[in-house]
Amino acid sequence: MEVTAIMQNIRFLTAGDSSLLIEFGKEISPAVNRKIAATVQLMKDQNIEGVVDVIPAFCSLLVNYDPRVIRYEEIRERMQALVKVEAKAGQQRRKVFEIPVCYGGEYGPDIENIAEHAGLSVEEVIELHSSRDYLIYMLGFLPGFTYLGGLDERLHTPRLANPRIRIPAGSVGIGGSQTGIYPLDSPGGWQLMGMTPVRTYDPSREVPILVEAGDYIRFVPVDEEEYNRIREAVARGEYQCAVHEGEV
Repeated sequence: MEVTAIMQNIRFLTAGDSSLLIEFGKEISPAVNRKIAATVQLMKDQNIEGVVDVIPAFCSLLVNYDPRVIRYEEIRERMQALVKVEAKAGQQRRKVFEIPVCYGGEYGPDIENIAEHAGLSVEEVIELHSSRDYLIYMLGFLPGFTYLGGLDERLHTPRLANPRIRIPAGSVGIGGSQTGIYPLDSPGGWQLMGMTPVRTYDPSREVPILVEAGDYIRFVPVDEEEYNRIREAVARGEYQCAVHEGEV
């Protein structure tokens, strides 16, 4: 979607007595996501007094503010001006996190289901799943749960008919047209294909959530031995994901 088309579709709506909802149209696309991410960055740069939190989603941005500090009319006016600002070359950065994954076996009990549904071998499923960078459209459901875009259509797989009561933290799965990582033990219905030893959410860290909306994830296959080595390093606080940066 072109920037001009995005601008034409932007709407500003009230969301309760202390929130402003900015809708960037109805289309889920990388272009819309980049516009939302750029707006969030501009807000961080300007540090608008009275803004409590900003929550990006697929096609919208929720701005929570303190009405005792800034009035609705003021925050709306500020945001109307911000969304008109075009990010200059170099301001929009592509940050890619490499996430190691041990696929199949006890780590990914549903990978055979995914392969059968796709008409592929397990090896082909792993190769396809780990062959691209996935855009993080939004975080939600659980702290740090990543909703990723860009899954190969051949890997689109229906959710389980009977969801599991407990899915272990670090599980990597597919639910319909999306793939993602479970950051905490939780119920869930996605088809599990692997597991990462990386903690995408850790409340003991200064920044608990590893990634942000607008970042990218690249899954890197590892064997069980490497998985255990990384898990031990994570437990000691000695592991850091490889991160690649460049212009969008």
